Amino acid sequence: MSTASTGSSAALRQVADLPAPRGLPLIGNLLQLSPTRLHLILERWAEELGTPYRFQVGSIPITIWTDTELIQQIMRERPHRYRRYQPIEAVLEEMGSNGLFSAEGAAWETHRRLVMQALSINNIKAFYPTLSDITQRLRTRWLRAAERGETVEMTDDLKRYTVDVTSALAFGEDPRTLERDHGVIQEHLERILPSVMGRINALFPYWRYVKLPADRKLDQSLVEVHRYIDSMMARARERMRDEPSDTPRNLMEAMLVQQHGGEHGAITDAQIRANVLTILLAGEDTTADSIAWTLPYLAADPALQTHLGEEAHRVLGDAPVCPDYATLKELDIFEAICIEATRLRPVAAVHSFEPLEDVVVDDVALPKGTRMFFVARPAMIDAKNFVDPQRYDPWRWMRKGEHAAPEGAHDVRAYLQFGAGPRVCPGRHLATVEMRLALSMLMNEFSIELAIDPAKINEVSAFTMVPDTMPVRLTKRRR
Repeated sequence: MSTASTGSSAALRQVADLPAPRGLPLIGNLLQLSPTRLHLILERWAEELGTPYRFQVGSIPITIWTDTELIQQIMRERPHRYRRYQPIEAVLEEMGSNGLFSAEGAAWETHRRLVMQALSINNIKAFYPTLSDITQRLRTRWLRAAERGETVEMTDDLKRYTVDVTSALAFGEDPRTLERDHGVIQEHLERILPSVMGRINALFPYWRYVKLPADRKLDQSLVEVHRYIDSMMARARERMRDEPSDTPRNLMEAMLVQQHGGEHGAITDAQIRANVLTILLAGEDTTADSIAWTLPYLAADPALQTHLGEEAHRVLGDAPVCPDYATLKELDIFEAICIEATRLRPVAAVHSFEPLEDVVVDDVALPKGTRMFFVARPAMIDAKNFVDPQRYDPWRWMRKGEHAAPEGAHDVRAYLQFGAGPRVCPGRHLATVEMRLALSMLMNEFSIELAIDPAKINEVSAFTMVPDTMPVRLTKRRR
């Protein structure tokens, strides 16, 4: 395996030599692809054809890979040798949200510095009292539902939680969506990523010529979201004028300072809007869905729930949530239960790249711009990477205590939910803090059961991989 520039390609395989599912003339495999089931289709073809393989969207070949070493190497060689799949940037640019996630080159490097500073461990530590307060609001919402015997759509509540956390930390404003049932920004945010998924997989940009009802709803939501962001920017400028500070107090202020010609060059209002929207979407969706995918495994294992409830009570004591940032280190198991769930149910189910130059990958000659999809789950359920890979076993992520990791394969490089290399997710630490806080509070306070047959919960590709529903009944825990 190599990822070097090509010289002679005489002894190499070409993209056309790769196996492919049977398609139709002119359109290739287009009619076999459903955007909402894309990751499942790609996984099934990988089982049938082996990897790498290719499929065709019209005349465009897309190559599919599952090798852990390969994706690690390619992620390390970004952003100089590889970039993210170009249609992602084009679609997000059109929506006014081409920020840190999709930007390439010098623009990415500038925004990376700002975002990494805002999401640093020191900033999250200082932010902890607010994070604790928001977690207590989530607890209050769930206590009310338990008292009323209501079924909770957990993905919705968790997205409200993560939007409140992300907004308060990065932008200095708490929208308090957990305290309202309607008219919240999350209702507009949740339309965006599914639309991105549909548009990056479209054969041509039909929405520029004909607006379907879903496109018109998206346009309305984008107007509302950009209006919301503009109002946040205006209030941040007022605070900076009326309550000056020697250093920016959050990411919004850091970006506004940068407008005046920071060390790495000024940024525009449009770039600030794009980064705000990127962070809102990433903060809302990926962490909330990661926590949500943990719930079916907990609901299926009352003994595990009991253990987690006892462990949470041991650490939290009489506190409603984890009492301080230092105590988070005692909640490793609550991160482990979520990491293990997303090993089996990967929220980042497909990673997409293309080379910026001609390369050779695994003895396949790939011309510049060849589209490369890496399907994440096959490596994470491969026995060579994880012992007993189909079993939900959070203890495999633990390294101490009575439930230490089992003997056998445990290759953490195969777990790529936060990416790798220079563009590893800057929000990883915040995400794991939210996992520990929300799940320890949940298990300390409640026992849970699904209000639906778990087999009826579908995996949906909506840019990230999300559950189509997660209805849960909460029962106040008795001690």
